[in-house]
Amino acid sequence: MVYVVLVEYARLIRVSVSFRVVGVAMSKKVAGPHEDITYRIIGAAIAVHRRLGPGHKEEVYQRALEAEFEKVGLSFEAQKCLEVYDEGRLLGYYIPDFIVEGKVIVEIKAFATVHQKFIVEGKVIVEIKAFATVHQKYLGQVITYLNHTGLAVGLLINFGERSLRPRRVFPSPQATEFRVNHQWLFVPDWLKAERNLSV
Repeated sequence: MVYVVLVEYARLIRVSVSFRVVGVAMSKKVAGPHEDITYRIIGAAIAVHRRLGPGHKEEVYQRALEAEFEKVGLSFEAQKCLEVYDEGRLLGYYIPDFIVEGKVIVEIKAFATVHQKFIVEGKVIVEIKAFATVHQKYLGQVITYLNHTGLAVGLLINFGERSLRPRRVFPSPQATEFRVNHQWLFVPDWLKAERNLSV
């Protein structure tokens, strides 16, 4: 009874709570969709990260991961253009880094993170954005791709850190209809020119 009340309270204040009750197993890993594929993708990403380490541009990791996927036998589409329409009119494209086995979206990043504020000689405070803030932005990107494609799971992988911590991402359960997210929309020059002519 106490456990149920605490969990409900945690949901209300939106915090994650972990309980340990003697003699009762309270936490089990919940299997997500396509666990076998995401496990192999993460293994490939770890292999690339071990070889290259952090500090390269995203394109370097993109090519290395393509080679690793081929090596481990994962089929993929790299940077596939996903058409985005509104009322029959082409608005642009979403371009995820990978769609693996036609079931998992993989978005890679390559930025280093600093989680501190610095006081330089007692005069200037320099604040560097924490990864958590930037990470939320890219989680939204993957969720947008998942909502658009109808796929059940995505991975967000940042190669810019010393240790690789891939993040599984799931589509928004509240998304009953797809809404265009212009932040992640790529509009090629020819489409921009076509729009300008029709106006």
